[in-house]
Parts: sequence; C-alpha cells; structure tokens
Amino acid sequence: QVQLVESGGGLVQAGGSLRVSCAASGRTFSSYAMGWFRQAPGKEREFVVAISWSGGTTYYADSVKGRFTISRDNAKNTVYLQMNSLKPEDTAVYYCAASYGGIRTRAGDYEYWGQGTQVTVSS
Repeated sequence: QVQLVESGGGLVQAGGSLRVSCAASGRTFSSYAMGWFRQAPGKEREFVVAISWSGGTTYYADSVKGRFTISRDNAKNTVYLQMNSLKPEDTAVYYCAASYGGIRTRAGDYEYWGQGTQVTVSS
C-alpha cells in the first residue's frame, strides 16, 4: 500500500516557475515508478512525465519537454516536479501516481494516486 500526498501548487505568472512535491508513505516507495498527470477543467487527465524506480529513466510528454523536470529522492520517499517557463495552458490539477509495473503513460496503469494539487498560471 502506498499513500501519496502532493504539495506545492499555487498561482504563478506565465514564464514563472513552480515546484510541486509528492510525499509517499510506505517502505516500498523505491519499488515504484512514479508519474505526474494533470487534469484541466473539462478535459481528460493527461500524462505529464514519469520516472523509473531508480530515477535513471524518465519520460516526458512533448508538451512539457524542456520545461519540466522530474526527480525523486528515495531516501525521503518523495518525487518532485520542477516546472519552468510555465504557460497558461499548464493550468490544471496535478496528480502524482505510483506504478509497480514501471514507467507508464496511461493513467489506468497506475495503482495509487494522490489527491492532487492545483497549479494556476496567469497570463
């Protein structure tokens, strides 16, 4: 069982930066690949980025490549999402999720989810 709690969301101007975190409970955190998804009002939840259990492999959606960076600290049971050069279209609720099966891009392949944190980018 893994419980996930996101934090660090907020309001930022376009072009600005924000870092969101996801703290996990449970001793098996390092066994899971971790992903970030986002969901804007009226839209489906979409994949943003994922990182392997070791942190050695990452996979980014084209829409965030070069602007967002995922990292993890297994000693702290935490995964981070650094977001730079934010755009209004990045506005969404951001969710972290855990996948025992490795890096996945489909939401249905993740077993555990956090409650989400709101990120709002003003123009």
